[in-house]
Amino acid sequence: MYLNYYKQILNKGIIPSFLLDYLECPTLRRLKKVGYFCGMDYASSYIYDFPEYISRFDHSLTTALIIYHLTNDKEVTLAGLFHDIGTPCFSHVIDYMNKDYEDQESTEIYTENILKSDDYLRKLLQRDNIDIEKIVNFKKYSIVDNKRPKLCADRLDGVILKSMSWSKNISKEDIFKIVKNIKIYSNEFNEDEIGFKTLDIANLVINLSNYIDYLCHENYDNYMMRLLANITSLAIEKEYITYDELYVLNEEELWNIFTNIKDIDIINMITEFKTIKMEDIPDIKLDKVKIRSLRPLVKGVRI
Repeated sequence: MYLNYYKQILNKGIIPSFLLDYLECPTLRRLKKVGYFCGMDYASSYIYDFPEYISRFDHSLTTALIIYHLTNDKEVTLAGLFHDIGTPCFSHVIDYMNKDYEDQESTEIYTENILKSDDYLRKLLQRDNIDIEKIVNFKKYSIVDNKRPKLCADRLDGVILKSMSWSKNISKEDIFKIVKNIKIYSNEFNEDEIGFKTLDIANLVINLSNYIDYLCHENYDNYMMRLLANITSLAIEKEYITYDELYVLNEEELWNIFTNIKDIDIINMITEFKTIKMEDIPDIKLDKVKIRSLRPLVKGVRI
């Protein structure tokens, strides 16, 4: 499958030895059952048809491997590994529930508390003499995260993963070329930024990103995201779950709760979510959903 191939070409398929203990952190392992596609793994197969399951754990690992591939820096790599630790069940669906359609960052406020409550992680960081604040404040590393239209490891990895399993318009050869073409440059703001050695690969990634942006603004995706947000909101309102449990449970556990609720309103919405066909998706007024613009560096120059 593409995901395994992608992992194989990052760092020659070898997970750096210093990362191995960190991969066992309970808060990180929870993300193995938090999907990368915002709960749409549970949606109608008439709408979404993912060829393989990709988790937030997978995304965290491949983001970290991109960073290590480019920097060999343990601290920055760990910041990348834990950048999504505050992800709730259904990911950006919860941003929809919070009416945060454009930035989709409303759930990030939990990152610090989650990291600092993981005793296993804290002991590892103390052992390795790494300040936990440097992991909490991952946005200080422009290689890990920065503002659009700039490129970072999180953003590049997202383009590759979504192109593999959602838009399905990337080949193994494309993935190989992208990984081998990236390099760190100093941008016009004197920040380190991931860029490309050649224009053709930069344009390949831009085109992939543009198509993902198109899909994210499609009526069906907005409808399904909003529908799952409404299911979750109603379950919280009726006290079947709490908001905080979204950050503690994994999606398998949460979905099991949802499907065992004996409430006709929730049952009807879940049935629609699981069985609706594309032709039955109603037209809705689209929210101002985040625009995924991308203008990367080529040989250190913004295109």
